[in-house]
Amino acid sequence: MRRANLVQIVAIVIIGLLLYRAIPLIEVYIAANPKPVTPRGSLMELEKSNIEIFERAKPSVVYISTLQKVVDYWNMSVLDVPKGTGSGFVWDRFGHIVTNYHVIEGASEAIVTLSNGLGYRARLVGAAPKYDLAVLKIKPIPGVMKPVIIGDSAKLKVGQIVYAIGNPFGLDWTMTMGIISALDRVINEESGAKIKGAIQTDAAINPGNSGGPLLDSAGRVIGVNTAIYSPNGANAGIGFAIPINLVNRVVSSLIAYGKYVPPTLGVVSDDRINALLHKRFGIDGVAVLNVVPNSPAEAIGLKPTIIYPDGTIYFGDIILAIDGKRIESFEQLQDVLSQYNHGDRVQLKILRENRELTIAAELM
Repeated sequence: MRRANLVQIVAIVIIGLLLYRAIPLIEVYIAANPKPVTPRGSLMELEKSNIEIFERAKPSVVYISTLQKVVDYWNMSVLDVPKGTGSGFVWDRFGHIVTNYHVIEGASEAIVTLSNGLGYRARLVGAAPKYDLAVLKIKPIPGVMKPVIIGDSAKLKVGQIVYAIGNPFGLDWTMTMGIISALDRVINEESGAKIKGAIQTDAAINPGNSGGPLLDSAGRVIGVNTAIYSPNGANAGIGFAIPINLVNRVVSSLIAYGKYVPPTLGVVSDDRINALLHKRFGIDGVAVLNVVPNSPAEAIGLKPTIIYPDGTIYFGDIILAIDGKRIESFEQLQDVLSQYNHGDRVQLKILRENRELTIAAELM
């Protein structure tokens, strides 16, 4: 009986030692095999929407690299060297590409890379430095280039979800998501230009995103990403986009004329005279100093101001408002007119010989 017990004990010890030596081998065997995938179930509706927006927008977004000519003074040869990169998007089926002016400023050549990964030489159609916008053109590539659809930036609300798609730091086709943080911001460009009515967003915008589209949750372009507010040049949660309504007007003019030709009344004024008008008479408005021939102002009979050699001023018509918007300077008059299209009809409120009149005019 004792001998049997001893045998059992010895057997148990031997088995235990074998198991002890075998466990690491079993662990290695198990660990060396891939872990089984755990099914995750359906994606969230927001995730599905994000994926759909990106996949629809990607064929419309382009990567822009620019070259600059430099002279090698050792052998007096001219070389093309890389200058910078940025983003843009396909505007129409004719190959027009919209981007920021500062993306192509000073460049001698631009290469536009489409979603197929191929680069195409582009030519400059027109630029509007005041609005930091430019239009390039490449040969249309059927089946690859997809024009964007645009929204209405006048109907945006703070809190809407937005998406920025571009090529930050050269990382192509990157999408970030955020909300509209504020509206009607003023962007102070390095060139000194001021872009009014800008969209502020917390969607991550970094160097290289410039010129790319800002999309709403319906996948429509509502702005052109143009700047970030940051002390070190990286994203700090405050980015700005040029509103699409302004972009639409400027781009259409660049394609048609090669430059931005804003709608005009055909009046000439000077804010020094307007300041004098306010100081002497307490009137806030724009004094019509001259009327351009064959202009809307001439067609509706606006009367110019007369300044006599002795300095005496006989004020003609004074523009007080356009469609109910108060006008207090010539700069403000031009800003208001830039919100319209050629051929639009506006209601002018003017002061003529101490009487207020309302006159309809068609912008040219």
